[in-house]
Amino acid sequence: MNKINDIPVPDGYERIKSVDLSFGWYLRNLSLNTVDNTVYSYDGSVIMGEYGYQYAVINMDIGKRDLQQCADAVMRLRAEYLYYQKKYTEIHFNFLSDGKARYYTNYSKGNRTYPKFRKYMDYIFAYANTASLKKELKRVNNPTDIQIGDVFIQTGQPFGHAVIVVDVAKEKQTGEKIFMLAQSFMPAQSIHIIKNDDKKLSPWYSAKFGESLDLPSWIFFPDDLRRF
Repeated sequence: MNKINDIPVPDGYERIKSVDLSFGWYLRNLSLNTVDNTVYSYDGSVIMGEYGYQYAVINMDIGKRDLQQCADAVMRLRAEYLYYQKKYTEIHFNFLSDGKARYYTNYSKGNRTYPKFRKYMDYIFAYANTASLKKELKRVNNPTDIQIGDVFIQTGQPFGHAVIVVDVAKEKQTGEKIFMLAQSFMPAQSIHIIKNDDKKLSPWYSAKFGESLDLPSWIFFPDDLRRF
């Protein structure tokens, strides 16, 4: 498997079509690490090896500081897409401290190089979190309406969590949706696809998950679903 789009769907299902060059298209085409499926910490130490709950690891740098955690990974993927599309004015995230947006265009001052973009993202990671990101997202009323790029997000004390939907498929006859999730966590670590304990469905999850979405690392609820 070279990219998310190569991960097979269960029998009887098919991927829901995404518009070329859309956010959903971008997420589906994220490359996977084909050499090493280990989840590493930002400091190079191993967090999860062969028997971890990662199905696959996305081929994207972590950074060398403990910054790219859960909500940060969501913001990173969104910003990477916008940067890839050269939609520079749309790259902005709010700080927790004052709720005001910090724009990539103001930070970069005309320097559109990728290293400058990565420095901007680390700047955002240091001052934004699940609480600030959640306020920027729109609520999705019903999980059966789930789309690629949607986010399950919780705030809490001492911390919350966020995961992003990186693919969606449907049952060919009934139209019932299933979805795939990616996350980072604490400490900052490789962004990875989350396994499902249901091996027949893994790494997919049913949109009809009931009262709670039970992941190996967290429990979310229907009210936690949001959209950019």
